[in-house]
Amino acid sequence: MLLYAIRKLAYGFLIIITVACTVSSIIYLSPVDPARLSFGQLSDAGTVEAKRKALGLDQPLPVQLLYYLRDLSPVVVIDKNNPILESYSGVMFSMSSTKTFVIKWPYLRESFQSGRPVAEILKEAIPLTMILAFCSILLASLLGIILGILSAVRHGTWIEQVAMVVSTIGYSLPSYATAIFFAIVFAYLLQPLTGLHLTGSLLEVNDQGDWIIEWKNLILPVVALGLRPVSIITQLTRSAMLDNMMMPYVRTARAKGLSSTVITYLHVLKNAMNPIITGISGWFASLITGAFFVENVFNYRGLGVITVKALLDFDIPVVLGAVIFTCVMFVVINILVDLLYSVTDPRIKYS
Repeated sequence: MLLYAIRKLAYGFLIIITVACTVSSIIYLSPVDPARLSFGQLSDAGTVEAKRKALGLDQPLPVQLLYYLRDLSPVVVIDKNNPILESYSGVMFSMSSTKTFVIKWPYLRESFQSGRPVAEILKEAIPLTMILAFCSILLASLLGIILGILSAVRHGTWIEQVAMVVSTIGYSLPSYATAIFFAIVFAYLLQPLTGLHLTGSLLEVNDQGDWIIEWKNLILPVVALGLRPVSIITQLTRSAMLDNMMMPYVRTARAKGLSSTVITYLHVLKNAMNPIITGISGWFASLITGAFFVENVFNYRGLGVITVKALLDFDIPVVLGAVIFTCVMFVVINILVDLLYSVTDPRIKYS
């Protein structure tokens, strides 16, 4: 299993490098000048050119890509007089009179607009988005598995029909449309009854200027974001349960006198977990990116809000940092799920 995990990690690094190069190329080739955006349209040509040179935007695209990959790399050999060394955080070893070997954290550079380190900006936003995504997938998993089990156990009854209708409607609604609907109904029309805010983040500033946690600001974004995964998990659970209920081991268990509850939850559900885990893991990774739309509807200051703002400002380092983090999350989650298969299904062995 260790060799399998190492091989998957190697593939993951290749994917991250490919994504970084592709997205960087698209952004850097766009007909927008970030240096001019930093100063405004009335700035003189000399000032803009000096800013472009300071940001490295005067270099050819392949050179800019190589420099960015160098900053992302955890190990690098670099000239001792290179000023970028001051921005690296790690351990440095002298190789010669001119070269230094550096083991470092990936350097995501600094924001073109605010000048703050991108890592610092992401550090503030990522926990909020992760909490939102985790709560959404937890809600979706619980409701989806329960509805899926009921649909399979009550196959052919009105319970199954209602569950399928609800899941179909939920899947057909985009998350941003659901978010707008919930915001209007529960945070505007019914606000005196619900007490929910139309906009707001998990962390808010009170009247005294102190940061406080507003848990109720999670309710509407979590429900809006988790509605589509509920639909998919319900259908996956129902299909997997029905397939396993037709297996010979179920008839054998019934012949032994086991109760329906024991058969359903200890045998059928356990053997049906692999496709369910696949669906949940895929949606959890997708919720991190899908949260972008929901966060902007509710002004929930997570990764989505800062990424959209960076796109509007053409703040390249922030956009690339958010994209790379999302890519890393997809890779890590896929690797963990592959390893989890061997736990939930003893028939699966990695060599």
